[in-house]
Amino acid sequence: MSVDFKALIGSNTYDFLREHPRLGRRVILLGLGGSYAYGTNNAESDIDLRGITLHLPSDLLGLTEFEQYEDENTDTVIYAFNKIVKLLLDCNPNTIELLGLDEEQYLIKTALGQELLDHRGLFLSKRAAKSFGGYAGAQLRRLQNAIARDSMPQPEREKHIYNSVKNALEDFERKNAFAGKGDVRIYIDESENSDFEKELFIDASYRHLPLRDYHNLLGVMNNVVRDYDKIGKRNRKKDDNHLNKHAMHLIRLFMMAIDILEKGEIRTHRTDDVDLLLRIRTGGFQREDKTFSAEFYELLADYEDRLEKATKKSVLPDNPNMEKVERFVEYVNRRTVDGDF
Repeated sequence: MSVDFKALIGSNTYDFLREHPRLGRRVILLGLGGSYAYGTNNAESDIDLRGITLHLPSDLLGLTEFEQYEDENTDTVIYAFNKIVKLLLDCNPNTIELLGLDEEQYLIKTALGQELLDHRGLFLSKRAAKSFGGYAGAQLRRLQNAIARDSMPQPEREKHIYNSVKNALEDFERKNAFAGKGDVRIYIDESENSDFEKELFIDASYRHLPLRDYHNLLGVMNNVVRDYDKIGKRNRKKDDNHLNKHAMHLIRLFMMAIDILEKGEIRTHRTDDVDLLLRIRTGGFQREDKTFSAEFYELLADYEDRLEKATKKSVLPDNPNMEKVERFVEYVNRRTVDGDF
């Protein structure tokens, strides 16, 4: 059954869009999020909306502050302009997808909203490899690893944990000032534990590193391994559908990252990939015992390889051009202060 989304946001349930002082005519973009945005929705899918609103002049010139508005009843999140710019600069998957919807998936789009879409290239860089293939992969892949832990050979499972830890570590180091203070190396070697054939090891060498920073570094890696073991003890009957959904989104995130790096395009609505994604979501890659098949892991390995190659060959810059970004942000915020929107 199709949904008339524009009629929906005109209903009383969405009155906050018109009545809240930080929304109303200040909303420059509002679009679909979640499964409806990706084209993977089913009859049970929730409706998620994501948007961008301009600041009040007092946020920019005075002492008030604002980052985002959330309406839990409707699963709506609307970001303040400056806040979403910071997220977009890191190619944050949950926000940059708002810039890659199909035209009919935008429910509100003002002239400034269109200008932001016209400037979406400002935010595309090789950071997408880490934000999509790193952060998202580390969070989601450990879930599907848990399903396979009973059927997958232990050395293979250790490789998947290694990839998750490595990606989480690289993302942490990029966001923190560790340069010049030493390094840490994660690798797989013969295990000294009789319960394992292969095992993850760590070599760390730092000088004059604050203890709290080192504690946080170890915490990032520990959380990946701990959560993997914790999820491995889950109630499989209860969680299979949930984990299949996350496995689907894992592959979708790789797809989006590759598009950004290879083509410089944000393609949120996965029109050409829906059949594959829905096959994952509905358990098409599960064995009779509800573990993932080898075919799924081959698919995952293929996308990991494609992402690595796309990152190396991409013509995108390593980082966004901050001078151009600053000019655009100042342009939008000047118009905001002047009421010219």
